[in-house]
Order: sequence, then structure tokens, then C-alpha cells
Amino acid sequence: MTDIGSKKDQVLKALARIITAQEEAIIAANAKDLAAYKGGDESMFDRLKTGPEKVRGMAEACLQTAALPDPVGRELYRFDHPNGMRVVNQTVPFGKILIIYESRPDVTIEAAATAFKAGNRIWLKGGKEALNTNLLLAEFWQEALAAHDVGPGFVNYLQLDRGATQQLIRENPHRFDLIIPRGGERLINFVREHSQIPVIVSGRGNNFLYVSAAADYGMALSIIRNGKSRISVCNALDKVLIDRSWEGLEGKLQQLLGDLSAAGLEVVADEAGWAGAHPAVQPVPESVYYEEFLSHKIVLKVVGSMAEAIAMINKYSGGHSASIVSDDEQEARSFLEGADCAAVYHNASTRFTDGGQLGMGAEIAISTQKLHARGPVSTGQLVSNKWMVYGNGQVR
Repeated sequence: MTDIGSKKDQVLKALARIITAQEEAIIAANAKDLAAYKGGDESMFDRLKTGPEKVRGMAEACLQTAALPDPVGRELYRFDHPNGMRVVNQTVPFGKILIIYESRPDVTIEAAATAFKAGNRIWLKGGKEALNTNLLLAEFWQEALAAHDVGPGFVNYLQLDRGATQQLIRENPHRFDLIIPRGGERLINFVREHSQIPVIVSGRGNNFLYVSAAADYGMALSIIRNGKSRISVCNALDKVLIDRSWEGLEGKLQQLLGDLSAAGLEVVADEAGWAGAHPAVQPVPESVYYEEFLSHKIVLKVVGSMAEAIAMINKYSGGHSASIVSDDEQEARSFLEGADCAAVYHNASTRFTDGGQLGMGAEIAISTQKLHARGPVSTGQLVSNKWMVYGNGQVR
């Protein structure tokens, strides 16, 4: 692979300048995609729409990634062998990465920026919904690469239909080293079934929040509302579990139903264990607790203890994010240790599960698996490692 170590940050900064200068062109291309979209999915439309704020976010992601330390060549282990050999284990790029995603044009910038900073070559397969925006952003990538004499092959955009994409996954003609499917379970299952390539799964959200008996009402309400501030993202909040021992439970439950409904949410209260009557109170089938809503819907449920809440999170959630609202530090620590999610929060919103928000710059995905990476996947997670052994004729 061509050594691009000294040029990576220059390319990313150049790309940020191009994106900033071409804001109007990006928004115009995106307007074509929005006009062509005939689906009625509000969440999909939200992911697709690219306004000034998202354009500025793309440029900022490039600059943040450029400012990060180079993840390649970092020494992980050193051993001086008794026979005189010097043994070093260090980070190296994965090599070739394929990412398949839908509707979000900013992934074309952020995913490629993350892979490029880590020295990888990336193939981008975006959804047809964002074709005009993606093709323009891919052109900007090539402009930035060319400006610093970096080969065009580091960022490749694939314009393929579903059948051709499936053939690409099955046959792997480019000899990809890693696939990242960012889509529905059907895509993820197809990749797992038909490819022998290592996979990082950017899985579903379905995030939970537990309101402890030691919770402040105002804080709980603020965090819940923020968790639904965007419905199309994987770090959105879907389920709220409320401890039965919360002081003044019935009054707080009625107030919470009113406040969340007033915020424009479709509130469903599970009648099992609920205190008091309200039109939102109804039976909630177990299947609903497995669902990621990607809508304004939110489910509230009263539980008997933190242990019950943790058990529900570990059974039903997508393993993405979970939060506890509590003034009890020891209780919160037990929750953070017990909830089996990639990111766990005490008195904070699940909406912070994002590479940029956690100080990692751009992200390529949020992994809900435990190997090779977990949580936001940024430059530091898009490397492998290699053993380099230096000798002067040693034999065994």
C-alpha cells in the first residue's frame, strides 16, 4: 500500500474546505434526492435530508479526524528475546473495507474519513435514495485526494443495484478485509450468511432508560425528551423503565404522561404494574420490547427493582445504549456494570453515543458486537495489528 501517512491530514483538511465552499451545491443535489423520494418513512426522510447544519457537520468531522493522532504504527507490545531478537507488535491498517449503508449522505464523508485516516482503502455502497448527493460528495473526495497526489483508489464509490451488491458480497472480487453493513437486519443477515469476510455489525438501537427510585423528576424528564429529539438515529430512546418505589409514583407517572405527550410523543404505558388510569395505559405485547421504533413512539413501564430493569435491558435491547437516572452513586455504578450495552450512562442521554460526541472524531459505525470493536468505531478501531520481529540470523 502506498505510504500516505504524511498526507492524510492534508487531504482531510482539503476536503473540509471543499465541502464548506460547496455547501449550496451539496444542498441542491440533496434537494433532487428529496424530491425523488416517494416513501412515507419519516425516519428515512430525516436521515436523507442534508441541510446547512449537516454540511457543516461533515466539514467538522473531517477536521476533527485530521486532528486525531495517527492510529497506524502505534506500538502495542515490545519484547527483547534472550537470543537477541527484537519483537514488536504494532498497529497496521485493515486494508480494504466495504461499507453498505442507506439514505445518510454524511456517511459518505465520515466513513471514508475514518477509514482513510487509519490508512485503509474503502468502497462505499450508498443507498439509491441519496444517489445525487453521494456522487457529488464522492467527486469532492477525488478532488481532495488529487490535490495532494494521493491515488484515487483510497475512496471508491459503488453505484450498484441490490443484485449486483449481493454478488459483490458473495464473490468478493476486490478481496475485502472487512465489511460493515449499516442497514436493516435483512442486510446484516445476508452478509453474515454469504460472506467469509470479518464483519463489524452496526446494529439496531432500541435503547432503554431506567428511572431509579432515587431519580430527580426534572432530570429524568429532560433526559427522556432529549432521547427522542431525533427519531431516525440509532442512539434514540425507545423504552423507559420506572422503579415502583419512586416517591409519589402515581402523581409522577401521570405528570410524565402529560409532559411527554405535550412534547409530541406517542406515549404507550404498559398496564402491567402501572399506577393510575390514563388513555395511554394499555397491554404491551412482549414483542414490542424487542422493537426499535425509529418513530415518535415511546413505551413506559413500571418495574419492581433495578435488577428487573437490567434483566429487561439485557434481554430486549439491541445492546447499543442504556442509561440510569439516579442520585445514588453506588446504585448507578451497579447499573453501569450490569447493563450489557456498548455504552452505558449515568444521568445523561443515550444520544451521546456518537463518535464525535465521545471525542473520537468521525465514526464509520456503532458496533453492537464485542469483537473486533464495541461502540463507536473510529480511526483507532479501524486498525489491526502485526508482529514485527527483527533478528540477525537467529534460528530455532
